Amino acid sequence: MAEDSDLERTEPASPKRLEQAREEGDVPRSRELSTCTILLAAGGSLWTMGEGLIRHLNHNLISGLSLEREVIYDPNLLFTKIAGGLQEVLIAFAPVAVLLMLVALASPLLIGGWLFSAKALQPNFSRMNPISGVANMFSARAGVELLKAIIKTIIVGSVAWVVVVSQKEAMFGLPLESLRIGIGHVGHMIGVCFLSIVGALVLIAAIDAPYQMWQYANKLKMTHQEVIQESKEANGNPQIKAKIRQQQREMARRRMMSEIPTADVIVTNPTHFAVALKYTEGGMGAPKVIAKGADAVAAKIRELGKEHNIPLLEAPPLARALYKHTELGDEIPEALYTAVAEVLAYVFQLRTFREHGGIRPSEPTELKVPPELDPNNQAGVIV
Repeated sequence: MAEDSDLERTEPASPKRLEQAREEGDVPRSRELSTCTILLAAGGSLWTMGEGLIRHLNHNLISGLSLEREVIYDPNLLFTKIAGGLQEVLIAFAPVAVLLMLVALASPLLIGGWLFSAKALQPNFSRMNPISGVANMFSARAGVELLKAIIKTIIVGSVAWVVVVSQKEAMFGLPLESLRIGIGHVGHMIGVCFLSIVGALVLIAAIDAPYQMWQYANKLKMTHQEVIQESKEANGNPQIKAKIRQQQREMARRRMMSEIPTADVIVTNPTHFAVALKYTEGGMGAPKVIAKGADAVAAKIRELGKEHNIPLLEAPPLARALYKHTELGDEIPEALYTAVAEVLAYVFQLRTFREHGGIRPSEPTELKVPPELDPNNQAGVIV
């Protein structure tokens, strides 16, 4: 059961998977949306510029049918006249053609965006496999496309029928009108029919575009194992990375332990925390933390400190504050200068006592640690 569930594509496509699909020329596309936008642009342009186009074409037609005697008998003049007429027609339709070209170029931005993929131009002989072609003909996708075509035909046909029926009386009255008025009515009826059918295509496109987005996202879904494998390829194997981090921590711990013999003092909690401090007069701006640890690591620090005769001072608030607010190699916070200065003064006096004898110094007991730096005052517990 677990293996079967792993084979189910339940995870959304990762950014890398989407980028690979784009590189291969695979992006969501809605032909209905593109067709609809182009037809809307064509209908709108003809509706707004149609009157001017008709006047221009009417003038061009009259001019083309008016032939002078010398033009009829001179093929060169006839060819020039025809070429001039065609040029005028092209100029008249140029605004409409430019608008349609711009709309055709901009329509991909509505869904999928512009895309140029060299991989999509490469020959793919697997598409020529007749077995795959037959399988695609009877696939679920082919069934959906067939259903869409049937629904589109029904919707467009129904709208066209309703528009034609609504214009029935006007069509029957066309023979009773003058030529100029009748042509105008015919143009109006054609425009209404065209825009009504395009309006039906808008409804189809509004359904097809979200469906294409959903189908594209569903097609690129990944299995849980694919997500894990992609993560491993992108970021490395998590187990190996965890092992590397563990080794790095061990190396850092060994380096830290090797610094303990050079410490001046080890401040303890006494059992939970241990922080080793070092201060070189003239070489440091403030004492530095060269080792710190909790529980087992703290015990190891205390053990190494005893082996190398490093003074151990029990100062729980100071130990907690140093452990919480410093990192290895950091200088102590300025707020702890006074407390640490008392500790170092005790250590230097103790060192003098050990070397020259005399009166043994007393351990400092009331070290001034700001309450906001002591984790116990923040958490409300005693450690």
